[in-house]
Amino acid sequence: MILARCEKHLIDNLPLVEGQLEADAPLSNLIWFRTGGKAEVLFRPKDEADLIQFLQKIEPYIPVTMLGVGSNLLVRDGGVDGIVVRLGKPFAQIERNGLEITAGAGAVDVSVSNFAAKAGLAGLEFLRGIPGTIGGAVVMNAGAFGGDVSERLVKARFLDRSGNVHELSNAELGFTYRHTEIDPSWIVLSATFACEKGETEEIQTRMDNIYKTREETQPMRTRTGGSTFKNPNHGKKDAPSAWQLIDEAGCRGMHNRGAQVSEKHCNFIINNGLATATDIEELGEQVRAKVKAKSGVELQWEIRRIGRPLAGKQ
Repeated sequence: MILARCEKHLIDNLPLVEGQLEADAPLSNLIWFRTGGKAEVLFRPKDEADLIQFLQKIEPYIPVTMLGVGSNLLVRDGGVDGIVVRLGKPFAQIERNGLEITAGAGAVDVSVSNFAAKAGLAGLEFLRGIPGTIGGAVVMNAGAFGGDVSERLVKARFLDRSGNVHELSNAELGFTYRHTEIDPSWIVLSATFACEKGETEEIQTRMDNIYKTREETQPMRTRTGGSTFKNPNHGKKDAPSAWQLIDEAGCRGMHNRGAQVSEKHCNFIINNGLATATDIEELGEQVRAKVKAKSGVELQWEIRRIGRPLAGKQ
């Protein structure tokens, strides 16, 4: 057990755990944007049992926030109150059962697609184009390159705020475009996906093509958070996508101090190295305003924004 303690701090009133508790933990190194504030307490549970007993013992008023690999997340500069939970390797197991694959919430999407390919199971190639974890993919009904979670998910296991485990079927999750009706306080534990038999070489070729397309069209090697805004057309091919609306509004390459709209793909905001979370969020709002003025469309954030702004910032 590793326990970092500070006097008169939330961490002093938390139950003992088998994992790791850290007070005033920097989160910027866990976020793809590489900027933002600290967690009041960061909890890395040893395993599922450790997480369950922790939730059962803490006071219900204490906020609990989930953190995956930070690929589609912006942590505001004032930090995150309460407890931030980061699921590590014990929550990243991937197993096969016939034509189904079950992955822990901490499993990286790419790892799941690779596992399926090696097993000769088709249907999860689209996960090769999503830079996150299975937990986040389920919550936001993540999708890319013609596929999404709702098309393949059979069931998922969740942990509620009181430490009770629930198993819900696809139909019970209320999937819509980049959204589910899951209680936002619930934590994803694992998800089971339906596949079909395929040839490993053919599956791998499709995945390689997805990677190549991402490499050619997206700023993959920069400090970014992925697609900034949801497509207002809900993925329909006959309507303008978010990047088209942003481009038409003249926002490609637009700057706000250290933050910039990507020249390569203008639905990506990048941190040029010195951007604060405030810089990034302000730039996003400037883009939204310009798009609204040009097209009348009000873009909705796809990037999840958590925490508090610095004092004096909105």
